[in-house]
Formats: sequence, structure tokens, C-alpha cells
Amino acid sequence: MLRSIVLSVFLLAGLAFAEGPANNWPQWRGPNHNGTSNTAAALPVRWSSTDHVKWRVKAESWSAATPIVWDDVVLVTSAEAGFNEPLKYEQGGGRLNARPESTGSDKLYLLALNREDGKVLWKKETGGHNKIYRKHNMASPSPVTDGDKIWVLTGVGTLTAFDFQGNQLWQRDLQADYGQFGLNWGYASSPKLYKDRLFVQVLHGMTTDDPSYVMAIDKDSGKNIWRVERPTDAPRESPDNYATPIVIQVDGQPQLLVSGGDYATGHDINTGKELWRLGGFNPTADGSYRTIASSVAVGDLVFTSSREGRPFIGFKPGGSGDVTGKAEVWTNNMGPDVPSPTTDGKRLYVVNDRGILSVLDPKTGEVIGERKRLEPGTYSASPLLADGKIYATSEDGATTVVRADESLEILAVNKLDEYTLASPAAAGNQIFIRTMEYVYCIE
Repeated sequence: MLRSIVLSVFLLAGLAFAEGPANNWPQWRGPNHNGTSNTAAALPVRWSSTDHVKWRVKAESWSAATPIVWDDVVLVTSAEAGFNEPLKYEQGGGRLNARPESTGSDKLYLLALNREDGKVLWKKETGGHNKIYRKHNMASPSPVTDGDKIWVLTGVGTLTAFDFQGNQLWQRDLQADYGQFGLNWGYASSPKLYKDRLFVQVLHGMTTDDPSYVMAIDKDSGKNIWRVERPTDAPRESPDNYATPIVIQVDGQPQLLVSGGDYATGHDINTGKELWRLGGFNPTADGSYRTIASSVAVGDLVFTSSREGRPFIGFKPGGSGDVTGKAEVWTNNMGPDVPSPTTDGKRLYVVNDRGILSVLDPKTGEVIGERKRLEPGTYSASPLLADGKIYATSEDGATTVVRADESLEILAVNKLDEYTLASPAAAGNQIFIRTMEYVYCIE
């Protein structure tokens, strides 16, 4: 009831913010799909596993998916309790001590938590046959919501829609429909919600000869609006991509931007037709150029990183056919490998896997000020930008809080000492962090 009342107030007041009202984090990378919130305020700067913790709930099991938030509900994915436990990890090593194939409990779940106290409102199964692929399992894709329905895609290909009472509305199995996912390290892309549809990309090739594809799915029925193959000549593992597509504006019209498999491509929103294609992301045709970080856009420019950020290309999307050599605005080797960049519209903030934070000028790609060393560790989570601060979380569960300006002043380092792959989310005056052991609401 509270969720419905709050939503109605926002709609009547005409205060829509991106793809959801203020104080929500509706999908991977948040309401702006770039790791930012324009409405989160009075966010905490310092905390521990007990200080400034509104609640801490032990998770069913573990997941790398980001929590999403809508009004009074927090939604998290999880493996089944007992999944390959006890599961050990090496602090700072970035390697899980686990087998590629799981045994025992292998179900996948979506949990709805009460935002006020963290209590479980409901738990629903979203799939089975969970597996471990080095760092992550098949609960890695983040859920998405429009405040009315919730959608969750698993790494085993099940895509399910629920209402906020936990009732299943529809479910389909993408692997049953189109063949096995063929990524070397397991499928992990999150769906992208845009208006009446979900965009899903399956870019693979390491362990399959099946073509990569992109699809638009009707959010209400679960049926295809369109599905197109997305060809690539990338060799061996290089077709594999773990990112999520974004919607960009080109000459005032929306296009779907898909990155991975050595290319960035623009697609017609209504048909999926490929409109243009930019290469240059794998200059030596290396067979190990799998890519992970999602693209971000600032104004009429898009920024896409390749493996280990070499290269990182800023380009102006649009045109027709192969635009390689025509669309690039700048190219450098300062991009991320795993964490996706974030931006305030004036600066690009890039955290690399080694915990080095760089600020780039979106127009030139040049470094602004000095690069900043964050708390030592391996960084897989993407940074959060909100309330004038950057929150960057390492795999050791240490979150460095940095002032979001050219000074990059480190304000605090907050240690939870728990293995963490999920990116932090912000809503209202709260930060949500999903570790291997717990879900935290920090206020």
C-alpha cells in the first residue's frame, strides 16, 4: 500500500526521474543507467559492519547482483542456501576456492526485503542448475523493475516476471529457445528496461558456434518484439561479453547501443536492425579480448572500454554501416576492465581493477588532475556516484568514499571484511551493499 501511495503522489506531482521516481534504484547502474543518482542525499560517509547500519540481513546464499530498490521494497537475487558451502575465498586475491560445476543445492531465487527492517517479504524460485564460474554464479544478473512488475534473468537463461506480491506473471527459458549460452565464464548480463520492453543481449562464442543475438521482449507478455543476430569476426574468447546494453539518443531518436565482440553497434529500437558498427576495440585480433564493463553516454558521446581498458574509445554514435575511423573522438588506454565507468555529465570517473581512480574529460579523454589510489585490493564492483561523492567497493568489502571533483579527496575507507562483487546502490539517504554473507542498508 505504501508503495502505491508514494508512486501515485510522484505521478500526480509530475516528478518523474529517468525511469522511476526519486529515491529508487530500479535496475543495474540505477535510474540513469550510469551508476548515478541525482536525488540521493545525506548519504553516509563512514560506517562499519555495525556503525550506521540500519539493518543487516544474512543472505540466503551469495550473488554478485546489485540490489534494486523501489519505494519500501529491496530486491536481491540469491543462490540457494547450502550452495557449494562452505565457500572460501582469498582476501585480495580475487579467486574463489570453488569448482566450475556445482553440486548439491542449485536453485536460484529472488528475494523481496522490507526496506524498513530488512525482513524477507517473500522468496521466489527463478531457476535451477546453478553453477560457479570462478568468481560468480548464475545469480549474477541484476533484477529490474518499473514499480509495477519485477523481471529477473538468471545466468542459466530463465527470464521471469513477478508482481510486487511475488506472484509469477510469466517465465521463459532463453537457452531452451535459442541454444546454450557459450560464454567462457558464464552468463552475467542484466536486462535493460526501456518503456514497454526489456532488452537482452547474448554475446558469446568461446564455447559455442551459435551466433550472438540481441532481443527486445514485451515486458507484459514475455513475448519477442524482435530478435536479431549480432555477427562478429572476433576470435576464440573475444566474442564473449558480460555487459548490459544502453539506450542512447542519436539525432533526437533513441537507439539501442550494444558493445562487445570487438564492436559497438547501434540498433533500431523498433526492429533491432543494425544501423551502424564501430570497430577498433581489439587492434591485434587477440583471442582473449572478452569484455565486461558496460558503456556510458554523456551528451552525444558514448564511451566504451575493451579488455583492461586497452583501448578505451570515446565516439559519436550514428551514421550508417561501418563507421570505424570516422566516429572516434578520442582513444586512450585509460579505461576499466570489469567496473563500469560513471559520470556526472562533466567528468568521466573510471575505477580500474587495481583500485586506481582516474577522472577524464569526456570531450578529450585527457586525465583531469592526479589519479588517486583507493584502498588496495581488487575491484570488480562498479562505482556509485551520488550526493557529490564516489563510492568504490573492493572485493574485500572495503568502500572508499571520494569527493566527486578534481581534488578526489578521500573522505573515508569503510571496511566490511566480506567478499563483495555486487555494486553499491543509493536511494534516498541510504546505501545498499550486497556482500557474500549479507545485505546491508547503511544510513
